[in-house]
Amino acid sequence: MNHLLSLRGVRKTYPAPRDSGLGRRSAPAERRVVLDGIDLDVDRHRCVVLVGASGSGKSTLLRVVNLLDEVDDGEILLDGEDVADPRLDANAVRARMGMVFQAYNLFPHMRVLDNVALAPRLVHRRPAAEAEDAAVEMLRRVGLAHKVTAYPDQLSGGEQQRAAIARALVNGPELLLLDEVTSALDPELVGEVLDLLAELRAEGRTMLVATHEMGFARRVADEVCFLHDGRVHERGTPQQVLDTPERDRTREFLRRLTS
Repeated sequence: MNHLLSLRGVRKTYPAPRDSGLGRRSAPAERRVVLDGIDLDVDRHRCVVLVGASGSGKSTLLRVVNLLDEVDDGEILLDGEDVADPRLDANAVRARMGMVFQAYNLFPHMRVLDNVALAPRLVHRRPAAEAEDAAVEMLRRVGLAHKVTAYPDQLSGGEQQRAAIARALVNGPELLLLDEVTSALDPELVGEVLDLLAELRAEGRTMLVATHEMGFARRVADEVCFLHDGRVHERGTPQQVLDTPERDRTREFLRRLTS
């Protein structure tokens, strides 16, 4: 078995919105199911892409893997260890992963170099000079060697997202999590970020990616998982899921996406 990440029966709920009408007696808070028994495997050096409509659970799945949200039930096995165990040090687990969000989440008052060097210094306790050298090298790798002294607001959206990817990669994570990383970009900037991700995939990075870019999914995914109502509704190769889906709900989603 070559699974780096395995999810078994993962369930996550949130409080449902409540009617605050005057004069009504309070009732026990209901729960909205976001992940409803997810089973999923990501093998080493493979790329699994999550697709699905807004609210299908893609972002929540990434957040629970990165221990930003606690699960209600189920196991999250990272290299065989159940990292959902609340007795574990969540920060130590997160240090083994890199996550890139929809928003760039760069610190605006810090130079790009300092943004990328921060985690090596604070999390991995690397000397400042060593952390900066690693940050410079990673920024060079993503095509931003000329922007190391710039501040985030001096970068384009595509450059900011590439800086965020450099920050996620600088610690050499075992697993890279990417959440709709092109959704906040202008259309002309999407290509440069997707090209970088394709290069990372070609290098053998282990990646779990939520995206609405079907062309990217076809290009880089080893497996595509279509999420619907918090469940893996259909899975397979990009050709199977995106070109010849078996489930009616998958076909409906793809029709709406292309119409």
